[in-house]
Amino acid sequence: MTLKPLTMTKAIILSAGQGRRLLPFTENQPKCLLSVGGKTVLQWQLDALLATGIREITVITGFHSDLVEQLLQSEYAGNNRVRILYNPFFNVSDNLASCWLGRSSMDGDFLLINGDTIFEHSVLERVLASPSAPVTLTVDFKADYDEDDMKVELDGLQVRHVSKILGTEQSHAESIGMLYFRENGPQQFRNTIEEAMRKPAGLKSWFLSVVDAMADENLVRACSVSGMRWAEIDFIADLEAAEKLLVS
Repeated sequence: MTLKPLTMTKAIILSAGQGRRLLPFTENQPKCLLSVGGKTVLQWQLDALLATGIREITVITGFHSDLVEQLLQSEYAGNNRVRILYNPFFNVSDNLASCWLGRSSMDGDFLLINGDTIFEHSVLERVLASPSAPVTLTVDFKADYDEDDMKVELDGLQVRHVSKILGTEQSHAESIGMLYFRENGPQQFRNTIEEAMRKPAGLKSWFLSVVDAMADENLVRACSVSGMRWAEIDFIADLEAAEKLLVS
């Protein structure tokens, strides 16, 4: 079966941050350039997206953007599907500002991916083949959720809330850092970002706070990737765990 999203969908990767919790490995390079199994985190993402047929990929950079540019020039030279967008406010902002800078790419179906999430191809394929919704939030499940998890409250597959501060009884799943916007979702997301960035707190906000607001309007649906291989790179221990999981 040929899927329309494979030829029409864009992708935005949020890779502006340094990753201070990964020091000293990120002292002189962003965490998207950390190596997992002989490939950088960014290469894992780009290779999966390109193999799946995503037509345009925007990598939003910040900390040591020059090194990301060098990687793209050496490994993806001549590939006109990948471009860089520099966030000059990366050191004083959170990722909502990066989304605001990338809003011109939100003119149709698009994937939004955290720069520290790596995944096998099947994860991406499942999300792209998921039932259409304005926003599809990719989730996984585990026995217990800690304070660092981006927790998700579900009503069936409908997302009610997504936040790090959800209580135990509300924490039904965790976001893996991959979202798919379709239907009126791109326009709604772009409009809500614009509104949020006009407020003083906007510069220091996470984009998932916007998604949480959209969930209040019944616009967000979950897509489970339970049993599939993915990893989030937040701490040094995550690097070794990701390598064991994905390189086998």
